Amino acid sequence: MQDQFIILSLFLVLFGPLQVISQNQPFNEDMLGLIVFKAGLEDPKNKLSSWNEDDYSPCNWEGVKCDPSTNRVSSLVLDGFSLSGHIGKSLMRLQFLQILSLSRNNFTGRINHDLLITLWNLKVVDLSENNLVGTIPDELFKQCWSLRVLSFAKNNLTGTIPDSLSSCYSLASLNFSSNQLKGELHYGMWFLKELQSLDLSNNFLEGEIPEGIQNLYDLRELRLGRNFFIGKIPESIGNCLLLKLIDFSDNLLTDVIPESIQRLASCTLLSLQGNYFNGSIPHWIGELNNLEILKLSSNRFYGQIPFGIGGLRSLQVLNFSANNISGSIPVSIRELKSLYTLDLSDNKLNGSIPYEIEGAISLSELRLQRNFLGGRIPVQIGKCSELTSLNLAHNKLIGSIPTSIADLTNLQYADLSYNKLSGTLPKNLTNLTHLFSFNVSYNNLKGELPIGGFFNTITPSFVHGNPLLCGSLVNHSCDQSYHPKPIVLNPNSNYNNSRSSLKNHHHKIMLSVSVFIAIGAAISIVVGIVAVTILNIHVRSSISHSGGEEFSFSPEKDPKCGQLVMFNGDIIEFADEANDLLKEGNEIGRGGFGIVYCVVLRDRKFVAIKKLIGSSLTKSQEDFESEVQKLGKIRHQNVVALEGYYWNPSFQLIIYEHFSRGSLHKLLHDDQSKIVFSWRARFKVILGIAKGLAYLHEMDIIHYNMKSTNVFIDVCDEPKIGDFGLVNLLPMLDHCVLSSKIQSALGYTAPEFACRTVNITEKCDIYGFGILVLEIVSGKRPVEYMEDDVIVLCDMVRSELGDGKVEQCIDEKLIGKFSLEEVTPVIKLGLVCASQVPSNRPDMAEVVNILEMIQCSSEGQQEELK
Repeated sequence: MQDQFIILSLFLVLFGPLQVISQNQPFNEDMLGLIVFKAGLEDPKNKLSSWNEDDYSPCNWEGVKCDPSTNRVSSLVLDGFSLSGHIGKSLMRLQFLQILSLSRNNFTGRINHDLLITLWNLKVVDLSENNLVGTIPDELFKQCWSLRVLSFAKNNLTGTIPDSLSSCYSLASLNFSSNQLKGELHYGMWFLKELQSLDLSNNFLEGEIPEGIQNLYDLRELRLGRNFFIGKIPESIGNCLLLKLIDFSDNLLTDVIPESIQRLASCTLLSLQGNYFNGSIPHWIGELNNLEILKLSSNRFYGQIPFGIGGLRSLQVLNFSANNISGSIPVSIRELKSLYTLDLSDNKLNGSIPYEIEGAISLSELRLQRNFLGGRIPVQIGKCSELTSLNLAHNKLIGSIPTSIADLTNLQYADLSYNKLSGTLPKNLTNLTHLFSFNVSYNNLKGELPIGGFFNTITPSFVHGNPLLCGSLVNHSCDQSYHPKPIVLNPNSNYNNSRSSLKNHHHKIMLSVSVFIAIGAAISIVVGIVAVTILNIHVRSSISHSGGEEFSFSPEKDPKCGQLVMFNGDIIEFADEANDLLKEGNEIGRGGFGIVYCVVLRDRKFVAIKKLIGSSLTKSQEDFESEVQKLGKIRHQNVVALEGYYWNPSFQLIIYEHFSRGSLHKLLHDDQSKIVFSWRARFKVILGIAKGLAYLHEMDIIHYNMKSTNVFIDVCDEPKIGDFGLVNLLPMLDHCVLSSKIQSALGYTAPEFACRTVNITEKCDIYGFGILVLEIVSGKRPVEYMEDDVIVLCDMVRSELGDGKVEQCIDEKLIGKFSLEEVTPVIKLGLVCASQVPSNRPDMAEVVNILEMIQCSSEGQQEELK
């Protein structure tokens, strides 16, 4: 018996510790992996202070959970801990891990390709909102059968989406949004039949959306916005009957909205904004009863707003802005009790604002600007008590401003400018305590400005263009207001006898005035003829003595008299002698259409004079003058003003306003320039060029030669487009000669210029604008010649973006002084405008809308660094 006890004791001593070690081994393995992982991290908030290697178990550590049945670590959730470092291989020791969530940290490096192979129990992997780089490894998905949720969103991942992803057949949620992924969507992705949420938005994905989407029967959320997808939405999307969220915004999609979408009765969000959809808004849209957000803005929709829109009783956001929608605002708008935002701006709506707007009791933002709305502002608008923003600018509204607007106690922003409103400003507007902007400029308002509240500090520009307003702000005293009596032009008017003498007096005054006007006109004509004759002699004399054989002119060779015309009626007198007018010393530039000289007038005003190329290529005098006078009527803030011209059969001059700061090219590329060209100034230039070019296209003028040397900058950083319309003055330039002239704009020239059979359209200008955008953002020339290479800016930017190197596309002078959220979409817009396919390029009006949206989205952000 004693021997048995000794044997048992010896057994316990020898094998007892082994048993304990065996039980503790899993904990040691998990603890080792976590401690090594922690050792490689920076933990500024000391979030991992509870991770103590002397503990018996990690199950009570912060962010760690264990499976009770195995006592192994099953969940590691460290979201928002501000950790930085690499996601090392030490985590591969956590063999029973099912949930790995490290989102909203600062992890760097690449994704380990063995992650899912080693940790084959993983069901949830969330590495979103970090700084991970590189490609998504194809090997990562070779063993991912258990994976249900995968998110790499908001990182800096590049390359394509691996084909092997189709092996993850249990995947329910996939989010690769906000990276720099490129390429087309492979067909295998549509075999993930358990997928409920797919988010690939904000990448560089391209190609068409495959028809295979119909296989995703269980799909609830589909987000493909802010990519470069083309073609149309597949009709088969209607087979995804459980879809609730659909976002195809900001792509290059075309055609109409597929009718199959009307079958998606569960849909709560439909966002198709920022594409090229056309046709009318389908009437069945009002049958999607569960819709809460409907965004169709910045497309090419036309026709009227369907009356059935009132059937969307759950609708909170309705945005149809920046289309070609006409007709009136449907009165069924009153049924939208939950509507928070209504944006119908930048369309062609007419009629009046319906008083039924009062039914939209939840309305907070109403945007109807830039339409053709008439009539009065309905007094019922005062019942929209939740309204904080009201924009009715650039319409044809008449009548007075209703006092009921003062009932909008939450109102913060109101813009009623550029209408035909009359009457006085309601005094009770001073009761709007939250108001910070109230713009009524350029109307027909009169009377005294309200005193008190917001109006004590109102910006003067908010009341400009109302000559009958009075008050200290407009420097017009209300006590001294003078209202002139009407002038009676008919001396035989039916006055009473007591005013007969006054009638005769009026008649004498009118006769005297008429005589003086006639004499003055005659003198003006004589003086004008003499002045023009003298100036013509001076100009001919100056040209005959100007340097250079190519541009020399001799009166003996051409005895015909020239004609100098200034559109404002001024008589030009040059400060220098006439023979110094076009000398080489005054030359400030030359291009494909002529040489430009700087000339000083007697009143010390500078003008720029362009001498056109050989006269054999120009029109006849009659046609030339007709064409140039059309150009002289072009007046826009962002277009150089043409002030006059000189015609002579041997040569022609065009007279422009002059800008001392020079061209955009000089500002960007002059190494000696000490001018700080901030991002805010650059964005202003980009937007200004877009507006100017959109205006030219609206006037049916194609520029043909968009480049940085043809854009000038004034003292307020406003860009001015020059050299427009010159092709119309030189009709004898055949396609070959024109192409050779345009080659001076190497890098800006659209590819279709090389094809003689293609009609040149405004899309050529848009291509040049796209290159200009990239040039302004990057500070690089469109084509740069290196010692052994040639760098094409457009190709370089496209490549760098594809590799996730956004900063490489931005001028190094701007580093640290810009908002990446604002710069990146501008770069993308430049690339879209510079598409090789003309039909893929947006219209300039659409470009302006996009830039204004980018500008609006950046408002309220921190001011840029100085």
